[in-house]
Amino acid sequence: MTTDRTRIRIGSAPDSWGVWFPDDPRQVPWSRFLDEVAHAGYAWIELGPYGYLPTDPARLADETGRRGLRVSAGTVFTGLHHGPAVWDATWEHVADVAELTRATGAEHLVVIPAFWRDDKTGEVLESPTLTAAQWRDLATQTERLAREVRERYGLKIVVHPHADTHVDSEENVARLLDATDPDLVNLCLDTGHYAYCGGDSVKLIETYGERIGYLHLKQVDPEILAQVHAEELPFGPAVARGVMCEPPTGVPALEPVLAAAGALDVDLFAIVEQDMYPCDPDRPLPIAERTRAFLRSCGA
Repeated sequence: MTTDRTRIRIGSAPDSWGVWFPDDPRQVPWSRFLDEVAHAGYAWIELGPYGYLPTDPARLADETGRRGLRVSAGTVFTGLHHGPAVWDATWEHVADVAELTRATGAEHLVVIPAFWRDDKTGEVLESPTLTAAQWRDLATQTERLAREVRERYGLKIVVHPHADTHVDSEENVARLLDATDPDLVNLCLDTGHYAYCGGDSVKLIETYGERIGYLHLKQVDPEILAQVHAEELPFGPAVARGVMCEPPTGVPALEPVLAAAGALDVDLFAIVEQDMYPCDPDRPLPIAERTRAFLRSCGA
């Protein structure tokens, strides 16, 4: 298998600095994140939660540009399996993020499905299993979102399988991909979330290579993951327990993932995301530096 990792562009994200919310006293200030992510050797970043980084395009361009940083994507959360009834509220949120994402010169919008249980309290908000009608709504509304985002903002959406959502396991990821137009809907493969939900990232890349539009590089600690599943912990407490760990100490092994992605011979972003909310403010930078050095040792 030939592999070209020069087409994989490595970056990081506010998530790797323990940032989950636009504003939270337990999170590092945005200026510190920008300083440290550049110092750690990354050239690309994601916007993170809308409102964490400056939302004025000129100011954001100045702050990123003078640190040698560029933006790869924005991120939105959606509940599109609820059908047309939620479209207006969804679009109101998406439009703000898409506008800022376009202004940065980025081309991708990462779309994360809604959680079926509260990621802090564990309260079950709805059934973890979609009905056939809800699957149809999810597929058609995701295609609608992709079409609107492309036509209005020139962006490509990539759907992010995520723990405690309806697009999580190998079966459900395949179901969404098989039900949607590949010209509109592609995948942000998060290696950590996919492993968390029992999936094999290399197999997914080899099977659905043409649908892999973006990568999040992440690992899980197998021992903690076993505890999480045994105790049926929601995602938030699982992260606080350390289920997402520093590479290369967890699974999946990232070198084979990068090799499989490189074999696709397409331009791909591979954004490091190590969920650590909440975390000590001095913890992320050394991890980010070590992770960047590790990825370089993998040829990325």
